[in-house]
Amino acid sequence: MAEAAQAIQKKEEYVDPRPPVVGPGQDFNSITRKIGDIVLMRGFKKGWVFGFAIVFLGSIMLFNTIAYLVLEGVGIWGNSIPVAWAFDIINFVWWIGIGHAGTLISAILLLLRQSWRNSINRFAEAMTLFAVACAGLFPALHTGRPWMDYYLFPLPNTMGMWPNFRSPLMWDVFAVSTYATVSLLFWFMGLIPDFATMRDTARKKWQKVVFAMLALGWRGDARHWHRYETAYLLLAGLSTPLVLSVHTIVSFDFSTGIVPGWHATIFPPYFVAGAVYAGFAMVLTLAIPVRKFYGLEDFITMRHIRNCCKVMLATGLIVAYGYAMEAFFGWYSGNTYELFMMKNRMFGPYGFLYWLLILCNVVVPWILWSKKMRDNLTVVFIVCMFINVGMWLERFVIIVMSLNRDFNPAAWRMYYPTVYDFTMFFGTVGFFLTLMFLFIRFVPMIPIFEMKTLLPESKVDESKVEEHVNGKETAPIGTSPLPQFGD
Repeated sequence: MAEAAQAIQKKEEYVDPRPPVVGPGQDFNSITRKIGDIVLMRGFKKGWVFGFAIVFLGSIMLFNTIAYLVLEGVGIWGNSIPVAWAFDIINFVWWIGIGHAGTLISAILLLLRQSWRNSINRFAEAMTLFAVACAGLFPALHTGRPWMDYYLFPLPNTMGMWPNFRSPLMWDVFAVSTYATVSLLFWFMGLIPDFATMRDTARKKWQKVVFAMLALGWRGDARHWHRYETAYLLLAGLSTPLVLSVHTIVSFDFSTGIVPGWHATIFPPYFVAGAVYAGFAMVLTLAIPVRKFYGLEDFITMRHIRNCCKVMLATGLIVAYGYAMEAFFGWYSGNTYELFMMKNRMFGPYGFLYWLLILCNVVVPWILWSKKMRDNLTVVFIVCMFINVGMWLERFVIIVMSLNRDFNPAAWRMYYPTVYDFTMFFGTVGFFLTLMFLFIRFVPMIPIFEMKTLLPESKVDESKVEEHVNGKETAPIGTSPLPQFGD
């Protein structure tokens, strides 16, 4: 008994030095109002309208470029022989990588019982869906004949032509479509309890009708919660291998080829680490401004910023290791073509882009080793922008610099992107941000019910349960004098 009392005393004296996952002074009602009012407010904030107008112009630019591309063909791009793959595959891999953080935050951190994911998981899941939507445009359009894309699916046809399952393009279609389907189900499943909350708190009839349909009859009884948690955990288990498999399959587009710089077994883990690296950088790129604009400092706290920075540091080290190993393989292999490829990357006509890549992905992010820098949101935001640019440059280096110097010097040719390459790329950025603006305005961007589970009053104090069983209850079971911290 004395040891038990001493343990309880030590527990009461313990103070977690880390920032909380929920700001002080929040309760069940304040969380519902703070998050729900963003969705149920009348009209639109001027800042939201101004930002949406800018990013929607980017979407219009994308649609115009696609229309012109379909009419004229891929010749409007700067693609050539030997650089037959250029901005289209660069952007495809870049967007797929950005979408990885959403599934990692939602699924893997859920299985690992990391409570700090609750504030940013829905935001990241939406980012995944919109990034995959942008990525899916490029496999459909890069052939110049999007009306023939049905050949990519295993459907019988009158000519007896079946897809070539040995083609990496087929692997991409199946991997990305599976990833998008599971991510969409996972995202919508998590929204159902919050749709019911919006249904019950909405004042306008049309809002109640819309949210009632989306809530699928959710009443919040024990049977609903049991089935919800079972399905959510099952989808998390399905999503976890997808985080590893999707970008691994994307890396096979390159590693199955015989092009110097591509044919490497290090590509699958190297690409997965780079995807998580880019994904977390994009999460912070979007979360920091949204946090400030909507006053969500109590929900997206410095705990989340610090943890995301630490994940970026870990994955950044893996990416830096991959860069070092690429150079080592080129030297140690003794292969003339591999060695020339590395020299061409470093000192060839695009050499300045390689060193800019090292600056963005290796040198600048090391600022985050400083705790003071991790707590400076301006510095974190700038570092994330460097990483976003650096990860795009990484794909450019891998693809263009490996292709423009072919085995035959007579086939060497420089690649110069056209204006339509840039309008396509920046158009997808505008399309992505347009979807994010709509999501933030019309859907609860932070899970209301998951945030409530982090509050101290949602915890059950085991000592109070024991008092209740022994008939010595002095306070409600659901209240606890101790703040509940947990990762």
